[in-house]
Amino acid sequence: MATRARRSRRRAEALSKERIVEAAVELLDAAGEAGLTFRALTERLATGPGAIYWHVANKDELLAAATDDVIAAALAVEPAKSPGSPQDGIRAVALGLFDAIGEHPWLATQLATQLSCSPWQSVTLRILEGIGRQVGALDVPEDSWFTTTSALMHYILGAAGQNTANTGVLGPDANRAEFLDAAAKAWKELDPGDYPFTRAVADQMREHDDREQFLAGIDLVLTGIITRHLPSA
Repeated sequence: MATRARRSRRRAEALSKERIVEAAVELLDAAGEAGLTFRALTERLATGPGAIYWHVANKDELLAAATDDVIAAALAVEPAKSPGSPQDGIRAVALGLFDAIGEHPWLATQLATQLSCSPWQSVTLRILEGIGRQVGALDVPEDSWFTTTSALMHYILGAAGQNTANTGVLGPDANRAEFLDAAAKAWKELDPGDYPFTRAVADQMREHDDREQFLAGIDLVLTGIITRHLPSA
């Protein structure tokens, strides 16, 4: 009996938590949250459930660990331009999150859950710190740090999540260009008295790039932040 327990412990130690989380992310990417089961995980890792339970207590803990792992990698991206610029620091954080949510469609829901229900855990803290330090470097007054950082977080996660949702609704085999062309044509056929603006931007909608549009939104927010907090003449 003691020998069996020692063998079980050695198997659990040989299977690291990092490998378990990596396999969990793979399952989530392939089949979403419904596809992440301990049975599927044991099959993928070719191990028994005891070795997994040695490291993670339940599915909620595993989801939290998978989310944290993906977010940590996303926020490790270096600014594309001058590393000393807080604006470029914010753009790097924003694009890291945008790309991560696009690559892992299950992530948007998990982020919403964790930011709402567990704001004291590592996922929320990583994002808050990643954006907030750059906000402070923009010379935003300290009494406006939380509001300013929250506004950026809401835009980044909301826009990235909506973009992923749009892709999911269209399906993997959809032709984006054809879909946007059909939408633009429908907009142009609207009554000009009721929808003058929508008709006017139909071609812009047809030709837009999601990533470029996302970054343009970041720049609009940054411009507003900087303008609001310019020192008085």
